[in-house]
Amino acid sequence: MTNPAVSRTCDFCSDFSSIDKTTNKESIKNLPLEDRPREKLFLRGVEALTDAELLAILLRTGTARKSALEIAKELTADGGLYRRLAGVRDLNELMQIKGMGQAKAATVLAALEIGRRIASARPLDKIRFGCPQDGAAFLMPRLRYATKEQFLVILLNSKNKVIGTELVSEGSLTNSVVHPREVFLPAILQHAASICVAHNHPSGDPQPSIEDRQLTAVLLAAGQTLGIPLLDHLIIGDGAYYSFQEDGALEV
Repeated sequence: MTNPAVSRTCDFCSDFSSIDKTTNKESIKNLPLEDRPREKLFLRGVEALTDAELLAILLRTGTARKSALEIAKELTADGGLYRRLAGVRDLNELMQIKGMGQAKAATVLAALEIGRRIASARPLDKIRFGCPQDGAAFLMPRLRYATKEQFLVILLNSKNKVIGTELVSEGSLTNSVVHPREVFLPAILQHAASICVAHNHPSGDPQPSIEDRQLTAVLLAAGQTLGIPLLDHLIIGDGAYYSFQEDGALEV
C-alpha cells in the first residue's frame, strides 16, 4: 500500500572572474572521438549515453577549470541527479550550482519541463481513475520529486475520466493549508461528478499523518453534503504511494 528569467549582471564575469586561467582541465576535444558525448550520440544513438554525457550535451560548455563533461560527472556521481533536478522549477536553484550560469540553467530547466510534460502527455479525457494504481501512475511524475508539499484536486466525470486537475495549495517542506471550499469550488464550476485529492510528502514517505486523516474525513463529509463524492485521497512519496481507498480508510 505504500507501494524566470533572473537578472544577473554578467554571467561570464560571474562564472569566471575568480578562476585561475592556468589550470588544466580534461577538454572534451582531447577525448577519443567515440567518447565525446555528442559524437557518441551520432555514432551509437542516444540510448548509449550515460546520465553525465546527456547532461554534458545540455551544458554544452564548461568553465576555465572544468569541461562540461566533468561538471556533469560531478552532478551525477552519487546517482542522485534525478532526485536533485526533478523537483527544480526555479532558475535560481540551478544557478546555485558552480559552473551553472543563466544560459545553462535555462537550458536544463527547459529540458526538465519537457520531460515532466511528456511523462503526463496523455489527453486528460483518456485517463481513467479505475483504481488507486491509475491515480498514482498519473500523479507520480508531477509530485514525486516536488520539494514542497502540493495539494491537488482531480476532477472526474461520471465515468471516472479526468476532466481537469487543480493545484489547491502549495506549502512548505512539511505541510500545506487546505480548506474544503478551495477543494470543491473547481469541482462545482467544472461540473465534476466526483473528485480525488492528492498531495505529496517531500520526505518520500507516503504514510498518512494524523492531519492527513482528519482532512480526509472533513473532505469526505463535505463531498457527501454537496453530492460530489470523494473517491480517494492519494499520498505520493518517492516511488511509492498511499491510498485511503485501498486501505479501507474512507470513512466519515
